[in-house]
Amino acid sequence: MEHKKLYLSKSLQWKNKEIVVEGPVLTEMLHELRMHEDLKTFRQPKDQQRALEEIASLPEGRIILARDSEMVIGYVTFHYPDEREPWSQGNMVDLIEFGAIEVVKTNRFLGLGKEMLRLSFANDQMENAIVFATEYYRYWDLHNNKLSVWEYRKMTENLLGCVDMIRYDTDDSEICSHPANCLMVRIGKQVPSTSIEQFDRLRFRKLLFE
Repeated sequence: MEHKKLYLSKSLQWKNKEIVVEGPVLTEMLHELRMHEDLKTFRQPKDQQRALEEIASLPEGRIILARDSEMVIGYVTFHYPDEREPWSQGNMVDLIEFGAIEVVKTNRFLGLGKEMLRLSFANDQMENAIVFATEYYRYWDLHNNKLSVWEYRKMTENLLGCVDMIRYDTDDSEICSHPANCLMVRIGKQVPSTSIEQFDRLRFRKLLFE
């Protein structure tokens, strides 16, 4: 499968500063940038930077970021599902996981999350893929956002909805472990019916064994 990686960028003006949203970026470029100290939701900033560099080096991996000069203030990641996850069981070449999104708290009001997502799917780059995201409430930043579980899920659905990702049903045990968890999916226009059927079998794995 061809993983289209067409570099695109967009500039946003804020307080006499230029915020650049761009990607997919190369490993070499990421190595030259600095991570904002508040980008530590998943791991410490330097460790997260190395993780982003590794993802960018993958054939299917893509990193879209937002930066203020040489400082990374936000990013989104796309890659194949981890081999330890049940979503990898089908070995689907056109199933891509939206892995993570993180934006510095003081810059979230700029709408950088949506800007990065829209850039990720621009120019039909992902039309040959099924893109999915597994949303688990236990990882949500409820405290800092001062939102209830259901308010946060609505916010997440609104965010991912900007690129036409919608909620899909599944019998996955981890997602079904809490009613706020959800599976968000976008099926590209060029995805063949055979891949859609295979993804449906992954969504409802329990039915296969009943």
